[in-house]
Amino acid sequence: MRVFLTGATGFIGSIIIEELLVAGHQVEGLARTDEAAAKLTGWGVGVRRGEVAQPEILAEGARASDGVIHCAFGVDFANYVAMGQTDLRAVQAMVEALAGTGKPLVVTSGMTAHAVGRPSTEADPAQTEGMAAVRGAPEDLALASAQRGIRSTVVRLPPSVHDLQAQGLVSMLIMQARQTGLSAYVGDGANRWPAVHRRDAARLFRLALESGQPGQRLHAVAEEGVSLRAIAEAIGKKLGIPARGLTPDEAAAHFGWLVPFAANDVPASSAVTQATLGWRPTGPGLLDGLLGDYLA
Repeated sequence: MRVFLTGATGFIGSIIIEELLVAGHQVEGLARTDEAAAKLTGWGVGVRRGEVAQPEILAEGARASDGVIHCAFGVDFANYVAMGQTDLRAVQAMVEALAGTGKPLVVTSGMTAHAVGRPSTEADPAQTEGMAAVRGAPEDLALASAQRGIRSTVVRLPPSVHDLQAQGLVSMLIMQARQTGLSAYVGDGANRWPAVHRRDAARLFRLALESGQPGQRLHAVAEEGVSLRAIAEAIGKKLGIPARGLTPDEAAAHFGWLVPFAANDVPASSAVTQATLGWRPTGPGLLDGLLGDYLA
């Protein structure tokens, strides 16, 4: 299969490329810079110049492919809403290009906090109110495209996709801990983040491309919920600094724009994903990584 991949040189996209090539697929990656294009060429991957904010380029790449994996998303989380608007336009462009073709379209989303008193599941709809619409609106658009002759699936990623190189939002907690000398959590830190190793997540994207069913939500979750207190304590132990809970006012000052995420409780299950696609996460857990080599 000839696969068009956005976010191709990114943290997850680069490992998705490895997964796809080993499985015998051809890959064309979106490259915004000369440096990104050179990386893709060196990896034996085709190059389509452009960026995720150029819908016409994305549409061209989708039309020229046998399937699409869209995992590009900005890193300027202080402008989270604007990133979501760009993502929505990107998904819309690729949906229009693929409509009626039966081709697979795999779109990245985030975890939903919709469920109360239990881990969220693949059956829980995306939230589309307030900040949650940033990932929820593109997710809904992608899934609805199954009614337009697209084999569309959504892979929901947890807050921490981790390995030695980076740990998702946990990397930002680490950075703040280094800068302030305090590894913090909000309140009692009982709120939880699901987590997955980067290679396990990449493998799920490949399986979604090859075998995902139209309109299917998938959860890239290896650990249903790691408490923020446990994460902060592991960071503090490795950095040799204190870990403690903060009041809401203290947390706002300490975390800044990150505070809504730091206080979020989003445990999630991947039972359906594992049962339907045969996906079995095998990578190390988040705390094992933090207490091991991640902060060496």
